[in-house]
Amino acid sequence: METAINVQGLRKAFKNTEVLKGVDFEVKRGEIFALLGSNGAGKTTTVRILATLLKQDGGAATVNGFDVATQSDYVRQAISLTGQFAAVDEMLTGRENLIMLAKLRHLKNPRQVADDMIKRFGLTKAADRRASTYSGGMRRRLDIALSLVGNPKIIFLDEPTTGLDPEARIEVWKIVKELAEGGTTILLTTQYLEEAEQLADRIAILHEGKIIACGTLAELKKLFPSAKVEYVEKQPSLEEIFLAIISKKEAV
Repeated sequence: METAINVQGLRKAFKNTEVLKGVDFEVKRGEIFALLGSNGAGKTTTVRILATLLKQDGGAATVNGFDVATQSDYVRQAISLTGQFAAVDEMLTGRENLIMLAKLRHLKNPRQVADDMIKRFGLTKAADRRASTYSGGMRRRLDIALSLVGNPKIIFLDEPTTGLDPEARIEVWKIVKELAEGGTTILLTTQYLEEAEQLADRIAILHEGKIIACGTLAELKKLFPSAKVEYVEKQPSLEEIFLAIISKKEAV
């Protein structure tokens, strides 16, 4: 399978604090790749470098075949980024937000693009209301719709369900799955381990600036101690696997 994102030896420091200490991973085209880690592990820093918003201090990374440091313009044409907080203009309606972005991307017939996104993301009834009146889930739906204007090949979702209630979170999960089924490559950062368990084809655990484990959920389960057998065998959750891997690494 073709590689969409390739990261090798990525390093980044802020003042005297080294946040990324040689990060390595790759994301295959069309897969959902989850990057897990505690606060301060370097997840957002990694995404910002891959999205060309930040320069790395060392190592290399390519996105859609282009180097993030030397070919940033080509990288930006292939990607979209949805951050932790919805980046919508609250003074505009949902429709106006979409039309504005379609125009900024120099797309033909911006109004039709907006209408298609409104229908796709179930925003028809709220389309002509100001975004400031939207619920958290609706605002996130609009935010992801904005991310898809222009059909980017690769989407970075940096903790996309932060602050959402369970119902809105499940709604976002459904959208993410549909995107992947349509062939979009998704790199997802999250602190919600259930989210990665539900969505990801592969999972990487970023801890203290390094990737300490990477694989499918089934592969990560093999790193967990054998299940205790009482009446039935209890399979470990991703949360238990995550905590066990972190604890083992800190004990070394």
